[in-house]
Amino acid sequence: MSLGDEPGYPETGHTRTRLPESDPYGGASRRPARSSSRSLVTVVGVVVLLIAAIAFANRGGGDDPSSPKTTGGNGSQPNAAPTAATGTKPVETKSTGGIPTGFAHSEQGAASAAANYAVTLGSTGMFNKDSRHRILSGLYTSTAANDLQGALDTAYSATFLSKLGLDANGNPPQGSTFVSRTVPVGTKAQQYGDSNAKISVWYMGLIGMSGNSSTNPVTTTWKTWTFDLQWADGDWKISADTQTDGPAPVPGDDQAATSDEISKAVEQYGGFTYAR
Repeated sequence: MSLGDEPGYPETGHTRTRLPESDPYGGASRRPARSSSRSLVTVVGVVVLLIAAIAFANRGGGDDPSSPKTTGGNGSQPNAAPTAATGTKPVETKSTGGIPTGFAHSEQGAASAAANYAVTLGSTGMFNKDSRHRILSGLYTSTAANDLQGALDTAYSATFLSKLGLDANGNPPQGSTFVSRTVPVGTKAQQYGDSNAKISVWYMGLIGMSGNSSTNPVTTTWKTWTFDLQWADGDWKISADTQTDGPAPVPGDDQAATSDEISKAVEQYGGFTYAR
């Protein structure tokens, strides 16, 4: 739906944006910076599509009618699960490296696992080879992790990282803060069975470089990440995952923060453990 379809929005083709009084990116004009940020998101999208393509190929065929049953009510429209806290502790332990483990063997446990896995896979840890390998081995089935590792090592090349403003080890320049976060908004169980589940996570992503000399300011993206999960070795593991764009809300009229404000917020505000 275009802005012209919204009440009170004339069909001008423009989106209202409030900019800070002082430009947070070293005096560069806003339009070139926005174009550069779009290029950054496009580059990151290459990796996202690579992950989705490889994971999808590993599924090995269509839906198995003998495994998970579709949740929901009448027809093909699933009932929305309540989002109020259930009181069930979502995670009892965390393995080394901050990788979440120990999710309940239930639909709520699968939903909580998917939300937390989206957070981990959307973190800055994916941009460093050693931490990326730990994340893959911790969250994916052994088969999926083995298939992904080499492909992602190639994708997260020094050339790719340099386009994001990072060095070969995924570190930002001195005085700059690289931001990569996934913020789940909600989850939906598309299928659930005792050994398999398909959970979609609607999330907002933050991506960009915060710093006085940055030409790639931190921007937001909206996507839906769907995980095929298997119950293995006492926990939920990812066997395949795909991503689609949106649904994205209409941008608000918020004033953009300065680079320093973004850097401080990233340093001062930690992430969450998510649960249904």
